[in-house]
Amino acid sequence: MSPASATQPIFSPAELIAILKADYSQFPKQQTYDIYAEDVLFVDPLNRFRGINRYRQMIGWMNRWFREVHLDLHDIELQNNLITTRWTLRWRAPLPWQPGMAIDGWSELELNATGKIQSHTDYWHTRKWDVLKQLFDR
Repeated sequence: MSPASATQPIFSPAELIAILKADYSQFPKQQTYDIYAEDVLFVDPLNRFRGINRYRQMIGWMNRWFREVHLDLHDIELQNNLITTRWTLRWRAPLPWQPGMAIDGWSELELNATGKIQSHTDYWHTRKWDVLKQLFDR
């Protein structure tokens, strides 16, 4: 492999956008984990960790623990090596009264030289306390 081809992106921007749109539409099932770097950094208001295996575990936990999980993609854009998505995450908590919960937010996905996601940072428009209070809304 020549030095020039070693830095060619694995995914074109159009392919990556299409994959992300598909992943959001079926979240948390059937996610495409090979678009992430092995040492991907994930950060949100509750978590901070590194590694694709830990990322897969977190998504798997959400799939097992919560009911009716949906991730609605409102917007996705790419500028240079940064993909920004705007979304609403909705689910039902596993409590007897099954409260519906939602978080509005956005993600910043930073790409490395090979076109893989090297960091995924989620930001919430919803305060953590307001998310917790949804458990008691009827």
